[in-house]
Amino acid sequence: MKLLLVEDDQALSRELSSALEETGIIVECTETGSDADFQVMTQSYDVIILDLGLPDGNAVTWLESWRHRGMDVPVLILTARERWSDKAAGFSAGADDYVTKPFETAEVLFRLRALVRRSHNHAHPQIQVGNLTLDTQLGQLTHCGMPVSLTAQEYRLMERLMHAFPRIVSRQELAEYTYESDHEPDSNVIDVQISRLRRKLGATIIETLRGRGYRLTDPGDTQ
Repeated sequence: MKLLLVEDDQALSRELSSALEETGIIVECTETGSDADFQVMTQSYDVIILDLGLPDGNAVTWLESWRHRGMDVPVLILTARERWSDKAAGFSAGADDYVTKPFETAEVLFRLRALVRRSHNHAHPQIQVGNLTLDTQLGQLTHCGMPVSLTAQEYRLMERLMHAFPRIVSRQELAEYTYESDHEPDSNVIDVQISRLRRKLGATIIETLRGRGYRLTDPGDTQ
């Protein structure tokens, strides 16, 4: 998972981003709506955490602008405001969920994972593709019921492929959701990661479509 955290409280931003990164999530941080505006229009994210109280304008206005421009990334709003009118304004602008400060990081994590699942039409926390099962709450992949040890990059690749199944995922999309925006992976780094996954899961588990990208095959036939 790759997310954008828009929060001007630097201490809270550091604390939350550090806790989320420990779970393998890529977190990119901004402090203003204008910086976030640039990020959401130039980068790809699975989910956005948006604080209502930004120094350069109401976050609801920024969110409304993003939705009008066609951005469909799920948004979780953080707020110290408990009034229903504030929450209603956020939902009307296109927010998907709310967390009121102070909050437990575990709750934020559960909500983020649920938002990402629903954005890919997966209601259950366990995503099943043939003999592969991805437990999005535990961050664990199993193959034929056996847990598979994955690096953080390998997990993010499998997460993207399983969320997208049976869609083809381009090399560019895999790179955008696996690495930070300021990281330029070598041209063959995705190929290397895919090769490692094939060694762990079976040679035919991931199909390469030349010039188009990668797609999970039917894992039920893979030994």
